[in-house]
Amino acid sequence: MSETTSRDYSETLYLPVTDFPMRAGLPQKEPELISRWQEMDLYKRLREAADGRPKFLLHDGPPYANGNIHIGHALNKTLKDIVTRSMQMMGFDSNYVPGWDCHGLPIEWKIEEENYRSKGKQKPDLKNSVAMIAFRQECRAYAEKWVAIQRDEFRRLGIEGDWDNPYLTMNYDAEAVIAEELMKFAMSGQLYRGSKPVMWSVVENTALAEAEIEYQDYQSDMIWVKFPVVEAGGQDEAAAEELLDAAVIIWTTTPWTIPGNRAISYSSAISYGLYEVTQDGLSDDNWVQKGDKLILADKLAEEVFRNARITDFVKRRTVTADELGALTCAHPYRDLDLGGYQFDVPLLDGDHVTDDTGTGFVHTAPSHGTDDFEVWNEHAKLDLEIAASMDRENGTTTEYDAALKRWEIPFTVADDGFYTKDAPGFDSHQVITHKGEKGTANKANIEKLKEAGALIGLARLKHQYPHSWRSKKPVIFRNTPQWFVYMDKQLSSDQIEFALEGGNQVRTPDTLRNRALMAIANTRFVPATGQNRLRSMIAGRPDWVLSRQRAWGVPITVFIHKDTAEVLKDPAVNARIAEAFRAEGADVWFAEGAKERFLGSDYAAGDWIKIDDILDVWFDSGSTHAFCLEKRADLKPKRKVDGGNDYVLYLEGSDQHRGWFHSSLLESCGTRGHAPYDAVLTHGFTMAEDGRKMSKSLGNQVFPQDVIKQYGADILRLWVASGDYAEDQRIGPEILKTSVDSYRKLRNTLRWMLGSLAHATGETVALADMPELERLMLHRLADLDTLVREGYAAFDYKKVFHHLFTFMTVDLSAFYFDIRKDTLYCDPASSVRRKASLQVIEELFTCLVVWMAPMLPFTMEESWIARHPGADSSVHLQQFPVLQADWRDEALAAKWDKVREVRRVITGALEIERREKRIGSSLEAHPVVHVTDPELMAALAGIDMADISITSQLTLSDATAPVGAFTLDDVKGVAVVPGLAEGQKCARSWKILPEVGSDPAYPDVTPRDAAALREWDAAHKAA
Repeated sequence: MSETTSRDYSETLYLPVTDFPMRAGLPQKEPELISRWQEMDLYKRLREAADGRPKFLLHDGPPYANGNIHIGHALNKTLKDIVTRSMQMMGFDSNYVPGWDCHGLPIEWKIEEENYRSKGKQKPDLKNSVAMIAFRQECRAYAEKWVAIQRDEFRRLGIEGDWDNPYLTMNYDAEAVIAEELMKFAMSGQLYRGSKPVMWSVVENTALAEAEIEYQDYQSDMIWVKFPVVEAGGQDEAAAEELLDAAVIIWTTTPWTIPGNRAISYSSAISYGLYEVTQDGLSDDNWVQKGDKLILADKLAEEVFRNARITDFVKRRTVTADELGALTCAHPYRDLDLGGYQFDVPLLDGDHVTDDTGTGFVHTAPSHGTDDFEVWNEHAKLDLEIAASMDRENGTTTEYDAALKRWEIPFTVADDGFYTKDAPGFDSHQVITHKGEKGTANKANIEKLKEAGALIGLARLKHQYPHSWRSKKPVIFRNTPQWFVYMDKQLSSDQIEFALEGGNQVRTPDTLRNRALMAIANTRFVPATGQNRLRSMIAGRPDWVLSRQRAWGVPITVFIHKDTAEVLKDPAVNARIAEAFRAEGADVWFAEGAKERFLGSDYAAGDWIKIDDILDVWFDSGSTHAFCLEKRADLKPKRKVDGGNDYVLYLEGSDQHRGWFHSSLLESCGTRGHAPYDAVLTHGFTMAEDGRKMSKSLGNQVFPQDVIKQYGADILRLWVASGDYAEDQRIGPEILKTSVDSYRKLRNTLRWMLGSLAHATGETVALADMPELERLMLHRLADLDTLVREGYAAFDYKKVFHHLFTFMTVDLSAFYFDIRKDTLYCDPASSVRRKASLQVIEELFTCLVVWMAPMLPFTMEESWIARHPGADSSVHLQQFPVLQADWRDEALAAKWDKVREVRRVITGALEIERREKRIGSSLEAHPVVHVTDPELMAALAGIDMADISITSQLTLSDATAPVGAFTLDDVKGVAVVPGLAEGQKCARSWKILPEVGSDPAYPDVTPRDAAALREWDAAHKAA
């Protein structure tokens, strides 16, 4: 048999065979797969396959059509794609329609910069209708360009959706619906024009919403200012007289607001005192002198005197809240020759006043702060009611007219940041320049306060201050006429009932605020903390400001009467506006003759004013449910609120609690009475891997385009899927290397399965006839099926990924596959064990590739096609497999938990032998395994532990182990004495056994290998 002994047995082994490459080459492979999906029209086939199923709609929060996508976009869109794909594969019609926000200031800025400022050209006069429309057309073209660029970038991430028919807020039909939604608010009386302090960007020349604000470090001037008492009331005349020689001290970080001061606020819940300076030897230039009397909050007095450079002072007495309410002060500028500051400054009790910092008094400028505005109007309302009552008795309007004058709110700062005539003496000074820098207003006011002898302290404060998130420049609060939606106006006689946090049911009036709070209570939030965050924002927000003083957007399509300012409410006019917008776009609002066109013959155009402000872009995006979800036949859901089972999810970053989630909620509640969504999912932000914010100056930015070019989109997607998206996500070179390493392990596991399945014949083995190890793997699949479905349903992708990753790398590669390699490579083709193993690997491959397809669509598609080739083949057309109920076997799993514990001790002992070079591979070993735990020994009954431990031989013993045997502290009752296998080494399987050569026809192999060779030779001889 010399031919046999010299034979090359490698050709007789069933080694893995596959064209699936070890090196992924994702940057090259992924674009090929995208082209394949487009050619087979995967999106259309998904829709056809899902026809008639319940809808699960992830409604896309529109990104802004301005610039290339960044890493935050990659996180956001990948999460959305995982949602959409997983829900489709779990039996829903999960149709993703991407969208874009196309209107707004950033695009206007870009047009002004690129088309005008950079070329030294004058910006068009937008009061001219022709120029306005031309400028808007430039904005439209710019947005169209970036929609096309971003669409390609999103598709490159592997995002599947209706890219040929996205929704755009600038589409004519969308503009028409947005206008219709606005007109619904007008018709229901929820829209009004008012004057309130709003955050104003001098740089951008427009009002800003809270969602357009970010807080940055800013250095402000702090001043402590005396307001001399000029009137004091109360029953105790002596006590009142004592206060006439005092001054109320205020503190502010906005000296520029002093010309707008009209009152001082205090709190009846705070203790106040009259303090006198007793310090001798003060220099003449000190702003506070001996004998000065100051009224301060007791808790803050010491701090105030320290800032005034005073060490010696005494409290003369307590000043009661009643006494404070009876005081009148003079404005610090009253005695300067400025004119206009001779009015009285009353003291008003306000809930917003605290003694945490400052002086316990709040300088109240109603045109420059929300709290100031509210407390001023609250007291004005009471005074006006009293005045009206007096006039009714006297038959005059004298008192009421005087009260109106008394409570009039000044407009002290203009759009450009310069003071107006309502700030006498300061009209040449600017608060913020057009470049966003500090103007001269603070300095001018500080100098005037010094001149008036009213300044007692001056310092600087570094603090968080509101900035525009676009221009990154500070904003100011200023009183401007704007269009608002009431939050607390009663909309019907109905009562709303909903559960508060904690489960208590409440009944409240039907207002927009209460509708929104009810909707929040009925909405699922992921993570759950988002509910409280949005609830608190809605509960405390002021009326919703809608107007912007810009050009590129949907106009506020209302007319007001020139004399009464009444809003025109005419369905026919509204219909003409909407019809025109659908046909020609919102530009027609600004065209010559638009007023006459829309008013028609029913109204005299001269009697009505056409409003040319535009809508805040958050109203645009807040209306997307109206012109996308409700208008497209393939999307229109029948949700629980409509008596159906369809489901709508909104998913965005956590900043959208004050943005898109917020505006969509208000828009839908105001027009429909409920939220546009059933669930809200939020993710964190992206940070550099050291936890710092990414910035160009730090050089720590990560661009998705660069990651895709180097590694491929699936590496980015793995990073997203494996992280806790509820927290801020870190990314950088080292983190990406970890993702690449994880990906490589997954790919190698898939490649091995594909290679092994090349030898599968499709023969099956009944479950009862399978070895325990195969039945254990099927049980584990049944376990994973539950975990995967629950994880995807809960949007817990980290859980899904890590369960699958651990299973593939630990349970499969390091356990099952490692054990079964000998069976698969060396057993006869007729071996039931081998057939069962191939059958189980087929099930493993199918389940794992389908389960991971939502997360890694490119790699799973490549894997699927390698196993199931064909022009129409795609893993993304599959549903999650429905597994056999009898695969689950808890008793078997419990038994094998014990088997694996024993195996772990054995492999630990062999690792030391290998490290000490006493063996080369585990097949050279013959360990003696002492098992003194009866339960563990019972679990090993019928198990070939040599096979399971990948050793040639193994002896089990229930005797006590000798001293020095290998043990593990956490596995009691198991000890291993390593030894060397005895016998000859099989030339085919490399096992060392005494029976090698017992078959004379094959003298250098084991009987098992001899049987395999005999089958192989017969099969090939026949061929």
